[in-house]
Amino acid sequence: MARHKGRGWHGRLLAAALGVTAVAAATSMWSAQANPTGGRQAQAPVSVPDDPSEDRKVAKVAADIAHASDRGPQGVNITIDDGPDPVWTPQVLQLLKDSGTKATFCMVGTQAQAHPDLVKDVVAAGHRLCNHTVSHDTTMDTKSEAYQSKQILDAERMITKASGGVRPEYYRAPGGAFTPYSRELAASRGMRPLGWNVDSKDFERPGADTMVATVKREIPNGPTVLFHDAGGDRSQTVAALREVLPWLREQGYSFGFPVR
Repeated sequence: MARHKGRGWHGRLLAAALGVTAVAAATSMWSAQANPTGGRQAQAPVSVPDDPSEDRKVAKVAADIAHASDRGPQGVNITIDDGPDPVWTPQVLQLLKDSGTKATFCMVGTQAQAHPDLVKDVVAAGHRLCNHTVSHDTTMDTKSEAYQSKQILDAERMITKASGGVRPEYYRAPGGAFTPYSRELAASRGMRPLGWNVDSKDFERPGADTMVATVKREIPNGPTVLFHDAGGDRSQTVAALREVLPWLREQGYSFGFPVR
């Protein structure tokens, strides 16, 4: 899987997530500026579950990377990464509601913690949650197991807390930077590693028409389609989804969730 989301943004987000001492006070991580001098790495604060005993109820799932849809060969999984974002997530949610589509939202932990109402809105609308780490580090696979563990487990706590107790059901490594360790860790926490088959390339903002053409061309490759609701101006994404979703239905596809 291509590492499609570096391009400067994830570096700024990582610097912000590691340097901020009170994430809850931040209104949005996307406005954080990178710290070119580096410096001592501070730990991003996390939200501890209200009932730690709940951890014992987590059932292990398969550790291989999922791509298939629970709706079978004609199923499509719409996945939305990097949010929630106060500008774009509500627009995506409204579009999904209007089209009767369910999706999987792969959330960055600090974003979930900063916008818990949006996380709850996603859950209330019947969509599923996915863990996209604390700070969207696309070099996860080059880091220590301790670092990977903290990124995954802290994000799980943040998202679960923000949702009001609903756990993420999947884990998507930023940029596809999975490791055997991260896959096994996520699976042990009930989060199926989640890949994608069709990258809309919306993060590059090539134009809505280009995104639509990409999805139409590549959907025969598999059912899981990647879009974003954060990390910059996502107006092209909204426009592309508005056209892609009805087209997929016209082709006989139905919308489901990734297999677990």
